[in-house]
Amino acid sequence: MVNGLPAQGVVRAPTINMKGDLVLADSQLQAKIMSVVDAEPARTKSAAMCSQMAAANLDRLRLEDEEGGCAPLGPPFTTPTGIGWDVSSEPKNQADMIDLAKRLNPVVGFWDPLDIVNDDTSPETIGWFRHAEIKHGRVAMAGFVGYCVHANGITFPWNIQTGLAQTSLTANLPTISFADISAAGAPGDMWDALPTAAKLQIILVVGFLEMHGENSLALEADGQKHYVRGGKPGYYPSFQGRYPHPVPLDLWDPFGFTKKLSPERKEKALLAEVNNGRLAMIGIFGLLSASKGLIVPGLDGLGLARYGGEYMSAFTAADTSLPFVADMAKNIGAYGYTL
Repeated sequence: MVNGLPAQGVVRAPTINMKGDLVLADSQLQAKIMSVVDAEPARTKSAAMCSQMAAANLDRLRLEDEEGGCAPLGPPFTTPTGIGWDVSSEPKNQADMIDLAKRLNPVVGFWDPLDIVNDDTSPETIGWFRHAEIKHGRVAMAGFVGYCVHANGITFPWNIQTGLAQTSLTANLPTISFADISAAGAPGDMWDALPTAAKLQIILVVGFLEMHGENSLALEADGQKHYVRGGKPGYYPSFQGRYPHPVPLDLWDPFGFTKKLSPERKEKALLAEVNNGRLAMIGIFGLLSASKGLIVPGLDGLGLARYGGEYMSAFTAADTSLPFVADMAKNIGAYGYTL
């Protein structure tokens, strides 16, 4: 055993099949994780599973070589893939990025005024920037559509919060509907009007999604590598069989539409996604700027509702029950802003 992993030469099962109970390709690692999980109360088993998988992932990464290749032992959940920058087909240098830029936009081509990608730029840095652009583009596309929906007063017809008599913590909660949130004003005001608990739930879910997307174990269970180790930027791993609680749909392509596409059509769609994401980033930034009273050509005449809050603050004075929020409000107030 090395850092909780088996020594070389141990025979591995070829696949993962986790339904109900955890079944790993490495039976020794499985026993180690499950011995901790089984000792936990039922309500904390899922958390224990996540923490044990994270610990195994850290041990796994310590064994990888400096070039980002697969460790000699292979990932604990699958047979060794051997994927690394030495065999990766992803862009890894300036010449590759120039070729990608021409396929994305033959007119503009490679445009890098800050000289971010040059002869000295490492493949890991290129992978990081490409993944960041794809991720930000996806968030911007969702944000742009969401802004337009909320700005036009489109809401769900049910309550976002209501009192529940089952516990003393929820018995006296006021009833708040999505229409009440929409009546707060601009989309930024709608976020500020959300109950503190709703904001925390959203932030925790986003944090979980970020953790899962960066988890090398989850990626390698899909036969992928992390994007700084030669993997595909923008790839988001499946939820299926990764956690004790079943997750019915994946975040990326939940209905499996892309599985039926040919490789050529899939590549074209991925290029279109990058371009649409770039346009969405410009679009959402324009909407946010216009809502703060800045002059944005094309948006000035739309009558967008003005937002008087602070976009860079996730919490307002209504959330001062949380640690540090009251101090944050005072500091921002000293600079002339209000929450």
